[in-house]
Amino acid sequence: MAAVALRSCRRGLSHILSNGGPAALSSQRLEGARRHKSTVQYASRPDLPKLAYRRVKGKSPGVLFLPGYASNMNGQKAEALEEFCRSLGHSYLRFDYTGHGASEGVLSEGTIGTWKKDVLYVLDELVEGPQIMVGSSLGGWLMLLAAIARPEKAAALVGISTAADHIVTVYNSLSLEARKVFEEKGAWTLPTKHPEEGLYDFNMDFLKEAENHCVLQSPIPITCPVRLIHGLKDEDVPWHISMQVAERILSADVDVILRRQGQHRMSERDDIKLMVYTIDDLIDKLTTMV
Repeated sequence: MAAVALRSCRRGLSHILSNGGPAALSSQRLEGARRHKSTVQYASRPDLPKLAYRRVKGKSPGVLFLPGYASNMNGQKAEALEEFCRSLGHSYLRFDYTGHGASEGVLSEGTIGTWKKDVLYVLDELVEGPQIMVGSSLGGWLMLLAAIARPEKAAALVGISTAADHIVTVYNSLSLEARKVFEEKGAWTLPTKHPEEGLYDFNMDFLKEAENHCVLQSPIPITCPVRLIHGLKDEDVPWHISMQVAERILSADVDVILRRQGQHRMSERDDIKLMVYTIDDLIDKLTTMV
């Protein structure tokens, strides 16, 4: 299945990779990216926090990047994708959810529903035409929810360490005694695998609300092409979640790509190279179909 992401490059992609790859972003390429980096803009919404975003205008299909929980639009994958899309002349948008990065709001007050609304707003108001949605971790879950709600805007989906239903699944796997303790406390403290991120605190209302957005209990009504990339060494979100998503999606065009050494963030040079190849292949497929 990995062959889907390893086909020969077209247009400017081979040049990008020969200069150190989008993940490494060699000093020469990095300076170029800084010179042409998109500027931060803010979307004002009635009675809702402003959303910070960066946009590159270009042709369709566009690419929309959805970051993970407590992450932001300035990560390696997001910036590499901007350079890639700019080189091909395709539109690209990355943004911060409510309570994340440069957007307004408080992280601890957000919910899966809050961030789903953010994605739908971006699809409805900030981008034009169908998008290749690229979702990382939580962004992979939101990507699925958005594709279900706006099928006409989903040209294709690329999940990176997709965390569909994950927080709910992990909590429900706890013993009844453990869950009772957390319910009495009113919050669930979840340690992360990354010391710099500390602990995640989720209140009971967050968990109950998240249950309303679970997608793995029934067929997932998505019919566009879907690619799911996951690392076998992911200690945060197990790779079998991507397998479950693939089994439940109704689309006939679904590939799962597993990286033996891949970890959760999938930010190594070869990880990002694979992501870029996969998106390039989808662009080629979609433009050929038109």
